[in-house]
Order: sequence, then structure tokens, then C-alpha cells
Amino acid sequence: MEQQLNSSQMNETVVHRKRKDDSPEEVGNGNTSSDRKVHCVWSNIHVALVCLLLSGFVMWLLDKCLPPSEPWRLFGSEAEGLWDWGALGIVVAFTALQGALYHIPFGKVAEGKAVHNGKPLQYNINSLHAFVVTLVILGGLWCAGVIQGSLVSSRILQIVNACTALSLVISVGLHLRSLCIPPEELVDYGDKSNFLQEFALGREANPRLGQIDLKQFAMVRIGFIGWAVVDLSYLLADIERKEMPSLSLLLVVTFQLIYILDFLIDEVSVLPTKEYTEDGIGFIMIHGEYMWIPFFNSLPAYYLLNQPSSLSLHATVPTCLLFGFGFLVYYLSNDQKDGFKRSPDDHAYAHLKTIPTPTGQKLLASGWFGWVRHPNYLGDIVLTLAWCLPCGFSSLVPYLPALHCFSLLRRRAAEIEEECHLKYGGAWEEYCRRVPHKLIPHVY
Repeated sequence: MEQQLNSSQMNETVVHRKRKDDSPEEVGNGNTSSDRKVHCVWSNIHVALVCLLLSGFVMWLLDKCLPPSEPWRLFGSEAEGLWDWGALGIVVAFTALQGALYHIPFGKVAEGKAVHNGKPLQYNINSLHAFVVTLVILGGLWCAGVIQGSLVSSRILQIVNACTALSLVISVGLHLRSLCIPPEELVDYGDKSNFLQEFALGREANPRLGQIDLKQFAMVRIGFIGWAVVDLSYLLADIERKEMPSLSLLLVVTFQLIYILDFLIDEVSVLPTKEYTEDGIGFIMIHGEYMWIPFFNSLPAYYLLNQPSSLSLHATVPTCLLFGFGFLVYYLSNDQKDGFKRSPDDHAYAHLKTIPTPTGQKLLASGWFGWVRHPNYLGDIVLTLAWCLPCGFSSLVPYLPALHCFSLLRRRAAEIEEECHLKYGGAWEEYCRRVPHKLIPHVY
């Protein structure tokens, strides 16, 4: 999950997937979190550009996924039909469904950070159950002929606009609500605070609507479950068109669903991260969950729906192996890191080498973290590349999620290491000497 290191990282939800593995205390194998009173801000120009242009950029990318023979819908003659009240109804109905499923009596209740009154926040950890129910409802409606798989793909630009409109309405409501909230519950942006910053990045740290934690709801229920629903709608549309989905599209959707399921199963692990404990929630985060996460990450699937690519057995096997390798590195390194963080003296980690630090904590310097300094990031990059490869090499567009993933994680790694160096000093320098490569063994 993204952390509050500098302005380029605040609310990184907009630009990539949620992560349970990138706060400094986790990557550094210790605890480097700090109680910062003043949060960093973006430049006003940066904020304005993201707020105004993000939807248009995503719609342009979606248009680029169409076959060259088809006219562009964003700037062409069809641009007048970019708003559809039916599309807004779809987005509102999905939001209402997830709100109802938040209250289903399954899963468990987990405690998060303690707020100003000393009581810990409680979270309903039942997103996996909500996901299963969502899929059952989606599949049942499709089998009954009530909805078509093309419900999303046939009006995708209208749905993106509807997501933007609903995000704006929710953000306005949150901002007005925050005007009545005690100062201790607000995010402090210091003397650089202004309306644009507070509206875009969020004033309130932990807004709740009844039992629903709005930050958790947006990040998990809207962002991740929405991503899965978009993927599955593309798959159903392909089945309607050809009776059997193409192998390439099936692989992409399967890979992404595995990644999403891993996050939903281990949802509780993100609660201690700084995005949950410190960041505000404003228009950028809400807009990112409604629009960027589902539609940018699913670009490879949408591309294959519109421009099918045949995949031979000789290409399928290496692609699956690459994804399996990336996922195992991602999963096992996270598991080792999280386990060592919880119980560093557990006998399961007795064989691992560690480096003592001035704080009394230990840096894990062998196992996965003796291979490269950020093996979880390496696994994430590899598995993201794997679900882009079935698209072939005739266009760069379906590879943008992988390129963005690499760029984002490379920057995060550098920023996290800077904070770890400030925290651990010579111990971190010794760790970097023993493990010289950040992301790619013997390369980088």
C-alpha cells in the first residue's frame, strides 16, 4: 500500500493497484513509520492536471484499443454520445450492491489504528465473500439473459464518464462533511494547504458512513472488485461473440483474477499501512478507484476483446510459467517478510541471516531479501508483464500497465530506501553492501 513519503506518492491509488507490501516498515523488515504532523502536498498544477485530464487520458487509451479501421469515439462523430444515464445507473447499482454486501454476516472484524479517542477502528473483512456474491449475481443475471456481457464494453466511455461524475459527487459530499469534523480527525497539510489540495487529496483521514469505512470501501470494494467485474464482463462479451473465449483473453483474465483474489484473501494485511492510517481520501483517490483501477489495469483484456490475438501452445506455456514465477516470488517474499515482521524470533526464520540496527530491530538479509532488496516488487513486475504478453507486439497500449508498474515500483523502491537509510543508518548501508541489487538480480 502506498505510503506518505513525498508528494509524488500521496494517493498513488490513482496510478496503480493496491499493494500490501510497500510501506517502509515492511520493505525494511522493521518499523520506520513516523508520526508526521504535516503531510506533503502536490503542486497545484499537478493536482489540477490529474483531476481534469485523467478521465480523458483513460478514454483515449480505450479508443486506442479499437481496430485501426474503427473510428475514434472520443474525438469522432460519436463524441456527442459520451454521456448515458444508463451507464450512470450501472455504476450506482454496483456501488449500492457493494454497500449492501459490506454488511453481510460473513468474514471477521479486524482492528486497525487507534484514533484520537484511543479506540481502534474496526473493519469488516469480508471482501472475498462480497466478491463471490457479486460473481454469483453477475453470472446468474447473464445466464438468465437479463444482462449481456457487452453491457460494459458496448458503452465503456459512457461508464468512465459516469464513474467520474459519481466520484465528483462523493468527493463534494466528503469535503462538505469534513467542514464539520473536529480538527484532530483531519489531515494536516500545513501552510501549503488550500481548497484544491484538500479537495483532491482529502481532508478527513477516516470518514465513515455508518459501519462502512469509506476508504476501505473505495479501495477494496469499488477498486478491486470493480476491476474483476470489468474483466469478467469482457470475457462474457467474448463468449457471446464467439461461443468460446479466445485463449489469450482467457489467460489475461485468469491471471488478473488470481492477483485480485490474493489481495482479497489477505485484505487484513493492508490495515497497518500508511494509506489506511494517515492519508486522506479525496477526489483523486475516489476517482482512481472508480475509474483508473478497473479500466487502466484491464487494458490488456479490453485490447484482446477488440483485437484478438491467437496464442500458440509454444507461447502459452512460457507465458504461464512466467506468471507463475512472478506470482510465487511476489507471494512468498511477502509471506516471508510479513512473518518475519510479526515474529522475528520464530524458529521458522532461525536459519535466515539478519543485521542488527540501532533501533533494536533486525534487518532480514537472506532468503528472498538476500536475493534482491525488493523481491516482492520484482515478482509484481514479472506477473504484470506476463498478463500483457498474450496481446502480442503490434501495439504498445496493452503494455502500459506493465511499464507503469515498473516505473512506479522503481521510484517507490528508491524512496523507501532513502527512508530506511535515515532510520537504520550504517545497518542499512551494510544491508545494501550484502544485497547490492534493488529489483533485478545482477542487473539493477
